[in-house]
Amino acid sequence: MRRLPPLAAVRVFEAASRHGNFTRAAEELGMTQAAVSYQMKLLEERLGAPLFARSGRGIVLTDLGRRIAPQVTGAFDAMGEAFAAVHAETESVISITAPRTLATNWLASRLGSFQLARPDLAVRLHVGDEMIDLLAGEADVALRGAPGPLPGHSCHFLMRMPITPLANPAFLAEHPPIRTPKDLLELPRLTYRDDWWDLWFAAALGEAPDTSQAAGIRFDSQILDGNAAIAGHGVAILSPPMWQAALDSGQLVQPLPQVAQYRNAFWLMYAEGKRNQPKVRAFRDWLLEEVRTSLRDDPWGALVPPER
Repeated sequence: MRRLPPLAAVRVFEAASRHGNFTRAAEELGMTQAAVSYQMKLLEERLGAPLFARSGRGIVLTDLGRRIAPQVTGAFDAMGEAFAAVHAETESVISITAPRTLATNWLASRLGSFQLARPDLAVRLHVGDEMIDLLAGEADVALRGAPGPLPGHSCHFLMRMPITPLANPAFLAEHPPIRTPKDLLELPRLTYRDDWWDLWFAAALGEAPDTSQAAGIRFDSQILDGNAAIAGHGVAILSPPMWQAALDSGQLVQPLPQVAQYRNAFWLMYAEGKRNQPKVRAFRDWLLEEVRTSLRDDPWGALVPPER
């Protein structure tokens, strides 16, 4: 274990040795001259030898002081460089974490515009549904699905999670027409035991019917459901804002107008202590505007904040 004298006293010694004057050292450190003298007394008592000697109205380093002053200054310079490097890296890189569907289907294709707006920032995107500890600094910002803001975090509402059945038009053309929600019970539905189906049927019919079916494909992610629907394997229950590109290209269509809202919404979150960081403010402003632009006239009610 290192046996170091009090760092506050060492800091005073380093400043006084550079200036050769306690008054100028006090001004640099924002201390009184009496406080500087007190810290030097503590340090000399700890070492058992004087570091400065009086010379007329000023002070000069003793032999011991002259021997250690360059090493102490070098140590402070090295620490300053280390912290400056960390600060520069911290300010030049923004780390983002987002769940799979949002990151893959919505965020990734848009991050290029943020990079163009802020070419000085490198972007690191972590994709995963697990919760990242923002308070421990594991990421700068998170896009997360949650019922509401999390305590201890700065949170900004992004969008709701509207859900509705989507399917490939070729698939629909090969099956009986869908005129009512109950007609969907006669068609192959992807991941038919997903609770999103129960939620949507309850909203569309006023009650949740028996949504079981004899057989079908079951996936564990919305990305797989959506891609299977695009391939024509069935009707998927999806959140349309996550599939805007497929809807715009005609790969997916919405056969019925009914939409339900999932209990969670997407939020931008970051630790309270990061709220004034320029890179976090820049990403927040860009993201909030990007969400509004992407939803256009908001046909699914995604921009309506959830009741709290």
